Amino acid sequence: MGFIKEFKEFALKGNVMDMAVGVIIGGAFGKIVSSLVDDIIMPLVGKVLGNADFTNLYIPLSDKITEGLSLEKARELGSVFAYGQFCQNVIDFLIVALCIFLMIKAMNKLNRKKEEPAPEAPAGPTQEELLTEIRDLLKKK
Repeated sequence: MGFIKEFKEFALKGNVMDMAVGVIIGGAFGKIVSSLVDDIIMPLVGKVLGNADFTNLYIPLSDKITEGLSLEKARELGSVFAYGQFCQNVIDFLIVALCIFLMIKAMNKLNRKKEEPAPEAPAGPTQEELLTEIRDLLKKK
């Protein structure tokens, strides 16, 4: 079998196509979650914490840096320990992980419902019992 033919069979299998669709939807879903974190959740958390802008939270590691500077300006003046963006990314990750967990949990619940066996029909006589019954009836005649 030629390389091209093998690759074509691999690429056109259902699993590969499902994975490609999943990656594309996952990318779009990631953008939605990032927007949710950046535009809705973090501003609310920042408001609760005293109008903190998480993207500009840092600890100066240089004496040249004074308080109140933006992160960009502080980086120009020296080293900084910028933890705000990291916090935002952790929250972003946790929300994505929670959403995926909930989706998988829902799919597992649906799959369990599909796999539940139908109630068994009441047990009737076995084939041996029927043959024995027929034999006994024939003997009586």
